Amino acid sequence: DRFIQGSATRNPYVFYHWRYIDIFVYFSHHTVTIPPVCWTNAAHRNGVPVLGTFITESLDGQKLCEAFLSGGEEAYLAVSNQLARIAQHYRFDGWLINIENTLSAAAVGNLPPFLRQLTAQVHSAVPGGLVIWYDSVLQNGTLQWQNELNEQNRVFFDACDGFFTNYNWKEEQLERTRSLAGPRLTDVYVGVDVFGRGDVVGSGFDTDKALRMIRQYGLSAAIFAPGWVYEHLGEENFLQNEDKFWSLLAPYLPTHSICTLPLATSFSLGMGTSRFLAGKEEEAGPWYDLSLQEIQPLYPELKGRLSTSCCLQDAWCGGSSLRVQGVIPPGEEHVATRLFSLQMPAPPKLFLTLLYKLEGSNPDEFTVSLELTTWDSATCHEGNVTSLPETNGRHHPRFLPAPPPGLAKLLAACGHGSNGWTSRCYELDLQDCSLQDLSLLVSRHQPSPQETPFTCLLGEVRVLDAANVAASPPQVHSLAASQLWWQ
Repeated sequence: DRFIQGSATRNPYVFYHWRYIDIFVYFSHHTVTIPPVCWTNAAHRNGVPVLGTFITESLDGQKLCEAFLSGGEEAYLAVSNQLARIAQHYRFDGWLINIENTLSAAAVGNLPPFLRQLTAQVHSAVPGGLVIWYDSVLQNGTLQWQNELNEQNRVFFDACDGFFTNYNWKEEQLERTRSLAGPRLTDVYVGVDVFGRGDVVGSGFDTDKALRMIRQYGLSAAIFAPGWVYEHLGEENFLQNEDKFWSLLAPYLPTHSICTLPLATSFSLGMGTSRFLAGKEEEAGPWYDLSLQEIQPLYPELKGRLSTSCCLQDAWCGGSSLRVQGVIPPGEEHVATRLFSLQMPAPPKLFLTLLYKLEGSNPDEFTVSLELTTWDSATCHEGNVTSLPETNGRHHPRFLPAPPPGLAKLLAACGHGSNGWTSRCYELDLQDCSLQDLSLLVSRHQPSPQETPFTCLLGEVRVLDAANVAASPPQVHSLAASQLWWQ
C-alpha cells in the first residue's frame, strides 16, 4: 500500500466487494493512520466512505492521552482540529477512535468533549464525515472491553456518530445493546473478528453465524480483519476464497446501491497479470494499482446454477473482465444475473452499451442483452404515454444497430467489437420510473428439455442519461499544477 502509484506486485491482496459494505476503515497500529490514496480512490469510486484510525495503546498511549486530554481544552481542541484537517486534506471521511489504555480521572473527563468537538469539526470539514468510537475504556478511565453498549460506555456513544463493540459478545449482550441504543440502533456496529480470537459466535467461513444473530437484533456489524482470507488461507486461490467468503455473508448485508448516472465500468480489479486496451493485450506482467479499480458489481452466486468471478486472462480494458458462468434450466428460455442495485429516478431516455464475449462450444446458440427493472411498475411507462405499463417492472432496452447521431464518437464501439468481443448499443424511453436493478440476460435461441451451460465474459457496461451525454461538457477554468517532479 505504500506504493501509491502502483507496483508490479504478484498476487496482491485486493478488496472489491464494495457493494456489500457502507463504510471502510483503514486500520493499523500507528497512532495516526491515514488511508493510502489508492484505497480512498477505490472506495470513493464505489460510493463508500473511508475512515482513518486514531489509536493509543499501552504505556506510550497512556502518556500521549494524558498529554492532550488531562490539561485544559486548548490541547484536545488542537488535536481534534488537526485530525479534521488531515481528513479534509487527504480527502477521506473521518476517524475510528481507539483508546486502548487506562486514563486518569482528568483525562477521561475530557474525552467526551474531545469526541463531541472532533465529530463537529469532521462534520464541518468533510461532507458526510463520521467519527466512530471503539468499545475500550469506561467512563471512569478503566480499560475494560464490554462487548456491548452499556451505562459505563454510552457517554462516548452519545458524543459521536457510532459505537464499534468488542468481539466477544453473547446474545444477551445484543439484547441489552438494542434496548439502550433506542432510535440509534444502526449506529451500533457489533464487532466480528474474522480471525476468531477469544470466545466468538462465528469466524472465518462461519462469520455468517455471527452476522445472522446481529441482524436478528437490527444492529449494524463491524467486520474486522476480513484480510483473514488472504493472510490465513494464502495467495493461492485468493479470488475464489474471497468470493466464497462474501457470498456467505451476502444474505445478511443490505446492498449498497448506485444513485447517480453515468454508470460506466470495465470491471477491472485494479490488478492483473497483463494490461488490456480495446480487447488487446498491451503489456504482459503483473501489476497492482487500486486507484485504477473500476466500479465493482454484486458478484451474485446461485449454487449449482450461476457464479460470477473475476477473469484475469482476458479483458476489454484494464486487468480483468467479469466472468458469468451458469446454466439455463430445462424448459426455460433465459437466465438473469443481477449486476448492480440502482436507486434513482430514471431519466426520460437512457442509452446502454455492452461489450461481451461468449466462451464455449457454440456461442451462436445464445443471445446476450441487458435488462433494467424499476420500482414503481404502477406508474412507470415505457415509451410514450399510451403504452401500457410493464406489470413486472422489467424493461428490455431496444437494440440499436448503430449509435445515434451526435453520439458516434462516444459510442464508437457500438455495432462492432474487436479481438473477439461483441459490442451492443441500446436505448430505452421511460416515464415516471425509478431504476432498481441492472441485470445481464443470457437467452438461448431454441427451448430445450436439457439444461444448457454457458460462459460469458463482460468487458464493459455503460448506462447513460441521453440528455447529459448529448450536452457539451463543462469548460475547465483556472487549472493549476503544483509539486511537480519530472523523472
